[in-house]
Amino acid sequence: MSKQIKDCKNCEQPFDEAYEYCPYCGQKDKDELTIGVLFYNTISNYFSFDARFFKSFLPLLFRPGYLAKKFISGKRLLYLHPAQLYLFVSVVFFFLFSFSTRKQVSDIDNNIADAFSNRTSVKKDSLDAEALKAIKVKDSIKREEVREALKKNAFLTGMTEKQIDSLVETDNFKKNGAMSFDFNEFKVDSLIAAKATDAEIYKEMGLKEDDGAFKRRLYAQVLKFYKSKKGGSILEAFYDTIPIAMFFLLPIFALILKLLYFKKGRYAHHLVFSFYYFAFLFTVFSIILGVNFIVDIPNWVDFLIMLSTFIYLLIALKQFYQQGWFMSFLKSGITTFLFLVVVTPLAAVIIGLFAFMFY
Repeated sequence: MSKQIKDCKNCEQPFDEAYEYCPYCGQKDKDELTIGVLFYNTISNYFSFDARFFKSFLPLLFRPGYLAKKFISGKRLLYLHPAQLYLFVSVVFFFLFSFSTRKQVSDIDNNIADAFSNRTSVKKDSLDAEALKAIKVKDSIKREEVREALKKNAFLTGMTEKQIDSLVETDNFKKNGAMSFDFNEFKVDSLIAAKATDAEIYKEMGLKEDDGAFKRRLYAQVLKFYKSKKGGSILEAFYDTIPIAMFFLLPIFALILKLLYFKKGRYAHHLVFSFYYFAFLFTVFSIILGVNFIVDIPNWVDFLIMLSTFIYLLIALKQFYQQGWFMSFLKSGITTFLFLVVVTPLAAVIIGLFAFMFY
């Protein structure tokens, strides 16, 4: 009995029609294009969302250091690649995170607009004490709502309390070193109303002819903010920059591990550990955001969850690097301190400056 031969639709190589998959390229022979197939192919092609994901997910959550240890030992097809797992989880997280940022952006825009409106259109000396008190109370409530929203997400953004206060209390621009300035708002408002050129307004704001390109850009962005009376776009640009920043922060985290475990493998080994650990963090953060959409999690629960991520790191370091509890505790503490107290705040300042300069 002769074999029935047919050509693969993908690579056009002939093969036995009894085969369900092409032996040359691996494409399924009879694969009707349905919505389900299209969705599965998209996810599997870009994120390798297959059985390996489900085999990796539970160990990622409940077996600290296990996946990294197995991957280093050579089991690189049984579980999802660390970079792919990190990419998939981070995409899910930032998708969820985008929903929580919308209200913050809107609140900040409304708060700043009200602050400018109250200052420019209302003469406070013409109001009685009750009216003044009502304005202050309304303004204070809005500021606190924005402040609390930013503080709640500080563990994600790396913003310090001082930076949050600076962003919320934006009644005017105060002088703050060589890179900042103050200006006469009444004169600037008059120039804007008279449709003066930006160059004339910059001069009134304090820009000098010999100032460099960076300072000119800074003045341009401040004027842009002053005209629009909207600061939410700055925060939005800050949030949008975080995913890009993570591609630099994660290798720095791995570098810290390399310095602490100098004799424990190559830098690539520490990078594998870092990918899995950050995938765990983004998984936890995604769960927190998902639950918060349903019910508001108390602050003490958030604290316990954040504490659990440190405990997870401690156990993961012990399991992966095979050192004692004391050394693992010491090095996990040093790693956390360097990353959260030194690296992350510095990154937040850089991201904040970048966001303001290019929003």
